[in-house]
Amino acid sequence: MDRADTDRRIREQIEPFNKKGVTITEDTTFQGDLEFDSLTVMDFVAAIEDEFDIIISMNQQAEIETYGQLVDAVHKQRD
Repeated sequence: MDRADTDRRIREQIEPFNKKGVTITEDTTFQGDLEFDSLTVMDFVAAIEDEFDIIISMNQQAEIETYGQLVDAVHKQRD
């Protein structure tokens, strides 16, 4: 799976969580731009983990601030 496939699948997963219809770019932040609270983050992370059959550790979650960082982290785990 290449990075573009990872990106496409994450975009599908983020859609129901993007309540404000924010345009998602590589630099979109989860807390600032999308206004995800801690419960939303937990639900979104669970959806990503299920979609890709991976585990995103709490340490990784703390380091991921932007959409692009998430795509890179998921893609790296899938390779």
